[in-house]
Amino acid sequence: MRRRPQQQQPLEHRLLLTATFCLLAGGAVMVYSASSARTTLDGQGDGTGFLLKYILYGGVGLVVMHLASRVSLERVRQLTPMLLLGSLFLLLAVLLPGVGLNINGARRWVGAGPLQFQPSEVVKLALILHTAATLAARPKLSRSLRSLAGPVIGVVGIALLLIAGEPDLGTALVISASIGSMLVAAGVPLRQLGYVAATGAFLVLVFALLEPYRRARLTAFLNPWADHGSSGYQAVQGQIAIGSGGLFGHGLGASVQKTSYLPEAHTDFILAVIGEELGFVGIAGLLCLYGLIGYAGLRTARNAKGAYAKLVAGGITSLILCQALLNAYAVLGLAPLTGVPLPFISSGSTSLIVLLTSMGLLLNVAAGGSAHLRVVPERPAREAGARERDAEDRDRRRRDGGPRRSGDRGRRRAAS
Repeated sequence: MRRRPQQQQPLEHRLLLTATFCLLAGGAVMVYSASSARTTLDGQGDGTGFLLKYILYGGVGLVVMHLASRVSLERVRQLTPMLLLGSLFLLLAVLLPGVGLNINGARRWVGAGPLQFQPSEVVKLALILHTAATLAARPKLSRSLRSLAGPVIGVVGIALLLIAGEPDLGTALVISASIGSMLVAAGVPLRQLGYVAATGAFLVLVFALLEPYRRARLTAFLNPWADHGSSGYQAVQGQIAIGSGGLFGHGLGASVQKTSYLPEAHTDFILAVIGEELGFVGIAGLLCLYGLIGYAGLRTARNAKGAYAKLVAGGITSLILCQALLNAYAVLGLAPLTGVPLPFISSGSTSLIVLLTSMGLLLNVAAGGSAHLRVVPERPAREAGARERDAEDRDRRRRDGGPRRSGDRGRRRAAS
């Protein structure tokens, strides 16, 4: 009996899978390179601790990615409200004394010991799925921001307020950019989005100026070398690492900055380690992989079946790209430091699992997954009220002797 040849996956699916595996392989190598020397010098084992953690959570993420790539998108839509409510509840729990973990002055995690969970990472995906489901089921909402105020902007605003209370400005910026991209794709007028963006930028500025350490980060971004020993220290060390790498770098494992100078070299500043060890060529190769995800993700969104699948693909693609660009800009000195990890590269348990889950959904759409959502018929209240008033006016004219139809006169004569 001859075997039926398996159908080849679309080009976008293969590009996304290839880029993801390349990023994961590079991430494992760079996490070990960035963390091994520092942990060994600090007496925290043989230097493989962060590598083993990355492999463990990466393996869990790959399993979830495989499941997400095969589940029905309609099932995903049905589970979205539960995911959103659960993640918002955990965001609120993080701020409660005795529940959230205070690390480096921020309350972003729940858990104990090595098992720590960051709810704001889950909220990113939950908000994208919620926005996609809402806009796909009620497409007329995208005509104006006023109609989006409750079901989309209000929900996103609540999440951003909770995240800002942690505080975690970087995650808030990534969410805002991703949801904004989805609203543009849905057809919301750009002028109205411009007003919202200007208002949001003003609020972010006020938020940054309220706390001394955030104000110091903002001034350090404008001129980090003016205070290179204090508020500008991290930005300066990152730029030194990248600048010293030159075109081809000093070689894998040969970074000097990672041992005593770069803070959080295996997470927030792992791009600086890549620049020092692999040079401009290494950073360019990394950015090309993200560009490959952007190209394949946008093609997937364009070719997807149904509005929901299109918005999910576009939202996840924008999430990955916005987070990667914000991290790169911060390390390169083009944006204030925000503590956002580099997707698929930085060591981080919750971020890695959530991003791989998101990639699984994107692969699902690329493979032809779709959800046939029932569009909710829109009946504006003003239109319904106008119809009721017209009916009342017609009845009143009949009672007051106004113009009547011939059928009414015939019925009255027959009755008499």
